[in-house]
Amino acid sequence: MKAQSEYLLKVEKLLEKVRNQSSTELESAAQAIANCLEKGGLIHVFGTGHSHMLAEELFYRAGGLGNVNPILEEDLMLHLSASRSTEIERTRGLAEQILQKQNIGPHDVFILASNSGGNAVIEEMAQAVKGRGHTLIAVTSITHASAAGARANGVKLHQLADIVLDNYGELGDASISIPGLETKVGPTSSVIGTAIVNAISVRAAEILSARGIKPTVFASSNTSAGERHNSDLVEELRKLVKIL
Repeated sequence: MKAQSEYLLKVEKLLEKVRNQSSTELESAAQAIANCLEKGGLIHVFGTGHSHMLAEELFYRAGGLGNVNPILEEDLMLHLSASRSTEIERTRGLAEQILQKQNIGPHDVFILASNSGGNAVIEEMAQAVKGRGHTLIAVTSITHASAAGARANGVKLHQLADIVLDNYGELGDASISIPGLETKVGPTSSVIGTAIVNAISVRAAEILSARGIKPTVFASSNTSAGERHNSDLVEELRKLVKIL
């Protein structure tokens, strides 16, 4: 089997594992989001490094929920200095500063994404969210976070969260061995994490609709009707989501 087929099969099996083994957690997360949105709350999404892409995936997205606040800190992303972002995510004392810049309401829910689940900013962010009394949903790899070979120390994200959505990834994230290469290739956390957060968003929309509540949902701006729809939605949500 060629490596590309092996990788795609690996992703397919991981998605099947999420569907079959995490149905209870997916439902709990969707219910928490639906309850939040029913009360006019926001879904705050945060991750460092590549995990920040889950925040971008849920935000301002065709077919995505409107009440999403992505917590995007440039120094913790990759486009300014990738290596520096790794250093910063291990720095203590930043999480509270980041949270203080957000528009946080009493009914809000947080989704924190971290494959390793153990860097300082994620740990402190999770503790701060829990300290404020908000529901915390984690997207993480329990295998990596629990492994003896994991670098990060301290309390792990899955130990702090109310609801844990396991991406079932391997230690180190990469999944495919290539003859002659010491390091595996083919990370899986982003593609599985993206599927997870979209799955719970879809289910949350279904729950709200069943309750007779119409959730705010973005359309594609690349259609004439969608552009008009989104323009109105942005005006409605801008008071809650600053970066709109």
